[in-house]
Amino acid sequence: MSAHDQLVHCLCELTRNRNTRRARDDRPTVAFFHPYCNAGGGGERVLWCAVRALQNRYADINIVVYTGDIGVTSQQILDGARRRFNIVLPRPVHFVFLRHRLLVEPGLFPHFTLLGQSLGSIFLGWEALMEFVPDLYIDSMGYAFTLPLFRYFGGCSVGSYVHYPTISTDMLSVVRERNPRFNNPDYVSNSLFLSAFKLVYYCLFALLYGMAGSCSDLIMVNSSWTLDHILSLWRAPNRTSVVYPPCDVSAFLDIPLDDDGDRKCHSIVSVGQFRPEKDHRLQIRAFKKVLDRRRTGAGGREALKLVLIGGCRNQEDEDRVLMLRGLCQELGIADKVEFKLNIPFEELKREMGEATIGLHTMWNEHFGIGVVECMAAGKVILAHKSGGPKLDIVVPFEGGQTGFLAEDEDSYTEAIERILALPSASRLQLRRNARQSVARFSDQEFEACFLAAMEPLMGTLER
Repeated sequence: MSAHDQLVHCLCELTRNRNTRRARDDRPTVAFFHPYCNAGGGGERVLWCAVRALQNRYADINIVVYTGDIGVTSQQILDGARRRFNIVLPRPVHFVFLRHRLLVEPGLFPHFTLLGQSLGSIFLGWEALMEFVPDLYIDSMGYAFTLPLFRYFGGCSVGSYVHYPTISTDMLSVVRERNPRFNNPDYVSNSLFLSAFKLVYYCLFALLYGMAGSCSDLIMVNSSWTLDHILSLWRAPNRTSVVYPPCDVSAFLDIPLDDDGDRKCHSIVSVGQFRPEKDHRLQIRAFKKVLDRRRTGAGGREALKLVLIGGCRNQEDEDRVLMLRGLCQELGIADKVEFKLNIPFEELKREMGEATIGLHTMWNEHFGIGVVECMAAGKVILAHKSGGPKLDIVVPFEGGQTGFLAEDEDSYTEAIERILALPSASRLQLRRNARQSVARFSDQEFEACFLAAMEPLMGTLER
């Protein structure tokens, strides 16, 4: 059989599968493509809140989730959503388990990672499409190259919720200016030839990414920062809107806002998955500097500790935690740093309640759910001076300050010292401002905005 005949056969099979399913179910199906739906990060919280919102609004639809979490059962995934996010779905969902998630793992592509993962996502998307053809397809994890696949081969309406553009103009600037970053190693930034080659590669990839993304009938982005980049790359302003991600604001509101002036120990808490871009090394090094200054200065009366809370998705993340533990040993602060991995929601809440400062260090964080949660819990937030925290979250509220921003080791060190040196009454007022400001990121606000954005597409489904 020729390649053309094989393609025709596959298309006929897809059409037959869709028609058979529609005749059997007698109701439309909305499918979410989320290969890591059991990971426990902010993107997964968006997924489950979106599913819950659709189920609450539309009683006559089926929900399908494409996932690569083949090591767990459907019930274990749902139990994880309840345990980690305090989310219980009103009705069951159907999971389609994909066997080839390895194709989108960054470790499979040590070079040309963006291109490799994107090509891998096409094959993974094809597996998903052959397993189940929905009426409406939503990419909720940033695999834009699956959008034309489901639109043109599956005949589906397609939408996307973009947490972070796969490539951005900031990434192009980093390469163009030859700045070393976690995704631009020294051997590239130090070479004029390699930098020029990588810039051409990035520009070509950005063109392909824009073409794929523009296939989407509906585009939701999670922040003003992401909006700017997606508009410049996908060029579909009439189909694009900001839908802030749901933050479990209400779950932290019962943490008391007490005066912390008599605390014997101040803890600094960081909430975020153990991924390289979260830059936990910066947190540890800045914390070391603070400890050194407090030992030699007059501000060392209270004890101080750093608590790193986050999820580990795979062995690579676990190895990263081992390296971070090693860094703490090397700097002589292992007894001052605690690691809390994959902890349940109640333990997270307890740690947040005991903390004084919420710490965030990711450069160009697309949004920053952990930042919002720290503010809702009444912590003094110290976030990176870029991306969502700078543009959307740590901004003045009714004329009052809501937190602090920093961008390098020294500025983080100085900000932590400044926060600890504030009179407790001033800290308390700042914490009140922060808590009041984050109501716009609640689950209820997300559901209202998400359903409003989805309404045109939902109206096209046959019921």
